[in-house]
Amino acid sequence: MLDAFEGSVEAVVGYWDFPVSSMVPLLCRARGLRSASLEAVLKCEHKYWSRIEQQKVIDAVPRFALIDLEAPSSPPSGLDYPMWLKPVKSYGSELAFHVGSDEEFRKAVIEIRDGIARIGGPFEFVMDQVELPSDIAEVGGQACLAEEALRGDQVTLEGFCREGAVTIYGVVDSVTYAESPSFLRYQYPSRLPAQVLGRTEDLTRRVIAQVGLTDSTFNVEFFHDAERDDIRLLEVNPRHSQSHAQLFEQVDGVSNHECMLRLAVGRDPDLPHGKGPYDVAAKWFLRRFSDGEVRRCPTAEQVAQLEREVPGATVQLLVREGDRLSNLHGQDSYSYQLAHVYVGADSEDDLVGKFDRCVDGLSFEIDDVPGV
Repeated sequence: MLDAFEGSVEAVVGYWDFPVSSMVPLLCRARGLRSASLEAVLKCEHKYWSRIEQQKVIDAVPRFALIDLEAPSSPPSGLDYPMWLKPVKSYGSELAFHVGSDEEFRKAVIEIRDGIARIGGPFEFVMDQVELPSDIAEVGGQACLAEEALRGDQVTLEGFCREGAVTIYGVVDSVTYAESPSFLRYQYPSRLPAQVLGRTEDLTRRVIAQVGLTDSTFNVEFFHDAERDDIRLLEVNPRHSQSHAQLFEQVDGVSNHECMLRLAVGRDPDLPHGKGPYDVAAKWFLRRFSDGEVRRCPTAEQVAQLEREVPGATVQLLVREGDRLSNLHGQDSYSYQLAHVYVGADSEDDLVGKFDRCVDGLSFEIDDVPGV
């Protein structure tokens, strides 16, 4: 398609996870355009390779180990329950399992083994495009990682690296449902103390430099355990988050997409702060925690009316009448998303109140599935 385009191609950009995140450097390399290198992107996206690089420059790395998907019986030596099992490459928490016993461990391994090729197979094709270290080549893209479960407040630092210089332009809190690892909302700006955020910024700069990610946006996720004042790095993504775009626009006046575009054409991303119409914003995830069949969804007219009644709210429905929730793609392992609700507000209390009004106005009817 690019070859068929009659005009000039000035940049190739993307903000989605794999395969888009890997396609961008491949397309840019072929046309001599500005982008991060494919090797740097893979060092972030391959969860095991990323951990190996992180521990070279920081101590805030959770304990981790590869597991044998063909002969699993118990966790690797040195790791205790609870822990997470996840493919070295996945998308949207797909095939990620929080396990607390040998029985849960074995069940999770079976599900991962059965589904890992869907993304792992294509990911290995991309890995073949660079010269890999021998130990990473041996692991490949269809392996599974066990990591100690982290606790505390989860935050995501968004920023960019231009000509080797790292800039952090925003920090977003990730809040989960009570008694569940599924996200309830992303909230901007973060509520964590400045000294904690300063430490996460220092860790981010060191890791981004280590993997060699430049001419790129990124987001880096951390957990802060306030009780122990301990910080652990969860994940490095070589792209900004599309989920945060409307949050930055509502609070700062410009979305984070602007940063990506400016970088791609060689301009300094001089982004505003606090110039938006609201003091705080969130992306909420309306979920159901058991399987079912959608009998009725809110109509387009009802959604439009709700958005008029709740200033700063935007609703995106994710299911349709007749959908079986367990057949939906891109879900985490513990719940099913029904809608995304974006809200801008003047305070956190106002933020929660607006979301509650939206939930009350969204009339989903979902039948339980017999035997589930």
